[in-house]
Amino acid sequence: MKDAPAARKILRIVQGEAEAAERRVVAEYPLRLRINERELATLVCSPHQLNFLLAGFCRLQGFIASLDDILSMGVCREYGQADLRIRASLPERLQPTLTSGCGAGISFNLPQELLQPAQGRDRHYRSAELFRAMKELQEQAEQYRSHGGIHSAAIADAGGLLLYAEDIGRHNTLDRLAGEALFRKLELRDKLLLTSGRVSTEMVAKAARLGIGLIASRTSPTDKAIELCEQAGITLVGYLRGSSMEIYSHPQRLSWK
Repeated sequence: MKDAPAARKILRIVQGEAEAAERRVVAEYPLRLRINERELATLVCSPHQLNFLLAGFCRLQGFIASLDDILSMGVCREYGQADLRIRASLPERLQPTLTSGCGAGISFNLPQELLQPAQGRDRHYRSAELFRAMKELQEQAEQYRSHGGIHSAAIADAGGLLLYAEDIGRHNTLDRLAGEALFRKLELRDKLLLTSGRVSTEMVAKAARLGIGLIASRTSPTDKAIELCEQAGITLVGYLRGSSMEIYSHPQRLSWK
């Protein structure tokens, strides 16, 4: 269940006139993460469905490959503490990278071998699939329309949306999708990833780990994200709005006529 956004009293100014009003605001939730009794990071996130977020975070950092690799998971909501025990040992040295965007998070050890085109990948996509999926994503993002400040993302195929997630952090939405896919035993290779926010390098690296074939955003990618998509064989689409879009990498895998 989602936590209902809190309503705050505000003073609204319209054309120089003031009026008392209420506005629902997004919840920001710091979650301290400890794995195998080792303090690892504090995830700044939204407070709902933390099991998906934690499983996806561990998956996309390469700590686990399946839910069987998680021996136990406990979350103390009151104190903002998550404790996990996993089968594998954590590397002695982890080099954290602060990820970009609101609700900044932590990435570790995203191996360069993931940023190589998958052998034998021949999946092709049609523009109609993208426009339909982005329209569905927008329809799902009710929380954004109610108070703003939330990023949304989804996994889709030719038939439409398969998974949907929202969070204050762009990177957290992808972690949530990766975690829910584990719980639902859903294969993500060559699927579509759609996001409401900017596409940056950590988003591409995580998508590459999942085998995503195409990333589409309503906004822009960074220059480094474009370079990584070129290397990883991922088709990258930006400014997907209405009936228009911009293709930044591997356009040969997308039919737009």
